[in-house]
Amino acid sequence: MNRYRWWIAGTLGVLPLLIGLLVQQVQSVYAQSDAPRAKVINPHGPIAIPCQNCHTYTSWKPIRAVPEFNHDRTGYPLRGMHQKAPCTQCHVNLVFKKVSQHCADCHADIHRRKMGANCENCHTVKGWNVSIQAIKDHQNRFPLVGAHALVDCEACHKGAATGQFAGLSTACITCHQKDFQTPVIDHVTTGFPTTCQSCHSMNSWFGASFDHFKYTGFALTGMHSTLSCQSCHINNVYKGTPATCFACHSREFNSSNNPPHVALGLPHDCGACHSTAGWLNAKFDHTLYAKYPLTGKHATLICVQCHVNNNYTNTPVSCYSCHQAAFTSTTNPNHVTAGFPTDCAICHTTSGWIPSSFNHNSVGFALTGAHAAVQCAQCHINGNYTNIPKDCYSCHSAKFNNSTNPPHLQLGLPHTCDTCHSTASWANATFDHTLYANYPLTGKHSTLTCVQCHVNNNYTNTPVSCYSCHKADFNGTTNPNHASAGFPTDCSICHSTAGWTPSSFNHNSVGFPLTGAHTTLQCSQCHINGNYTTVPKDCYSCHKANWTSTTNPNHAAAGFPTTCATCHSTTTWAGAVFNHNNTPFPLTGAHVSTPCASCHINNVFAGTPTDCYACHKAQYTGTTNPNHITAGFPTTCATCHSTTTWAGATFNHTWFPTSHGGANGVCATCHTNSANYTVFTCTNCHSKSATDGKHNGVSGYVYNSVNCLNCHKNASGGGGM
Repeated sequence: MNRYRWWIAGTLGVLPLLIGLLVQQVQSVYAQSDAPRAKVINPHGPIAIPCQNCHTYTSWKPIRAVPEFNHDRTGYPLRGMHQKAPCTQCHVNLVFKKVSQHCADCHADIHRRKMGANCENCHTVKGWNVSIQAIKDHQNRFPLVGAHALVDCEACHKGAATGQFAGLSTACITCHQKDFQTPVIDHVTTGFPTTCQSCHSMNSWFGASFDHFKYTGFALTGMHSTLSCQSCHINNVYKGTPATCFACHSREFNSSNNPPHVALGLPHDCGACHSTAGWLNAKFDHTLYAKYPLTGKHATLICVQCHVNNNYTNTPVSCYSCHQAAFTSTTNPNHVTAGFPTDCAICHTTSGWIPSSFNHNSVGFALTGAHAAVQCAQCHINGNYTNIPKDCYSCHSAKFNNSTNPPHLQLGLPHTCDTCHSTASWANATFDHTLYANYPLTGKHSTLTCVQCHVNNNYTNTPVSCYSCHKADFNGTTNPNHASAGFPTDCSICHSTAGWTPSSFNHNSVGFPLTGAHTTLQCSQCHINGNYTTVPKDCYSCHKANWTSTTNPNHAAAGFPTTCATCHSTTTWAGAVFNHNNTPFPLTGAHVSTPCASCHINNVFAGTPTDCYACHKAQYTGTTNPNHITAGFPTTCATCHSTTTWAGATFNHTWFPTSHGGANGVCATCHTNSANYTVFTCTNCHSKSATDGKHNGVSGYVYNSVNCLNCHKNASGGGGM
């Protein structure tokens, strides 16, 4: 046994030396090896702390007895019993972030959910078996959560049994005023608010989160978000810290040589090129700050290719400044001898030096049609680009002189080739007859060849009248015979360019419009024997036979006028209508439906009387209600009767109202003698005893009907009746 003890002691004494030699050898191997090492994937997931904070060089396991890891900065501080728990007891998975912060996820619920899922309502991190009465009392105003659950009552309620327990302030500053006044960051001089919860949480006083944008207006983005507060707020000075990039990065600005910011006089606005994501890989907005957009090939260049010798202040922006060599050396075409302008952008773009394109519109001569496919040298002979004429004839004089269809030279046609030709094609020329000859080609004329009208190539004095070309047609036609009929030689009166036949004559032009049945007649039915010059326009001249032969009524015997249009229309000869309104006797009422023969006896239409009595004498003499003759009524029937109906006559009792007294419109009340309406009586209704009493003192009063009417002509006045 002693021997083994000695061996163990000796081995333990040598063991540190062996471990030291092994570590040195491993370090030497790593130091001397330049071979690339395989990438190690962190089994803990996204964790930013160095491996050596927990592990040793000897082996991954076991980890260091006291790892350099602050659990308070994870958002879940270790308090109470949690401080003694091994890491692997909670972090069963190597990815540390995959751990819940809820009690029930780690601790079995012995209450079987009868108390709910929130263990912290009754228990604290101090241990399961603790008095929970104080915690329960606190639920009403100030729940003890986070680090507050570990604090003894006396820490807040000073004086133990004599301390204040009711009505104690719940504001953080009440207990943490000392922390507020003596922190790492001077809260008082900085002017921080006393609402501690703005930055701190219940779990940990440290690891505060400050909303930089909300309270300072300066958002922490990119690399700024990873810096400690003291990196910008030197010596804990939080007031008056500048927000400009240059204030913190002046050293980088002054020491930069790619490009040299100071020498070039670049602005101090670092944000123009740099971002908070990283100081390097700066981007300069050439459009905004240099007023020169980098497009096409320019966008792929590095700065020094244009800004030679770090010249960033007066770099020229004209193409020729950089591309002078290309301008002077080109031979297709030779820019120098041709006198081309040095404004390269006229033909070239930043997409590529070649192929180039020249905008011919800029020189007032657009390339259209066949011109667009012509090589420059075909027009710009011998490299002449300065004084090329723009008129067609200068280039196409040979075609003009050699043309035979028609012979341009012989005809003296103008040299303005574009009058007939276009750039689309030299052949298939078209002449605008409307614009240049004032003679539009319409209808059949548009399908003719030029030589059909321009005989013997006569293009200068070709007549424009129809008769000049169509004289043979005019003389040869027999339907009708134009020559014998004396038709005018203005063919357009009847014919059009759409076709020689059928022709159409506008009868309105001769003062006799063709309407109704006249439109369907053949010309020869009116123009007998080809007479087109002296044909009369009145109806009777053509319709005399109809006028003389008619018997219903007999026009001749009745002495009707020969103005047929008085009763007839061109729509139809039959169904004539006579407008009685054109006579001194308009037909109204029952007269409208009365047959003509009822008034015009024996077809006598002339001299028919227009007074009522002439036709209605029998009704006048035969009536007994009242008897017109014995009553001495006048023969002016219209005084009482109307044409609407003979019965229901009304008499205008102008002097004496028919509604007087008890008459009620009944004539016999006053006119007791129906045979004589000149006789009337008042005394039948008005008794003498009644009227005498009303006329006391009236001079000339006599009780009889004639005297009554003398004073009471309208049933009133004279003292009344």
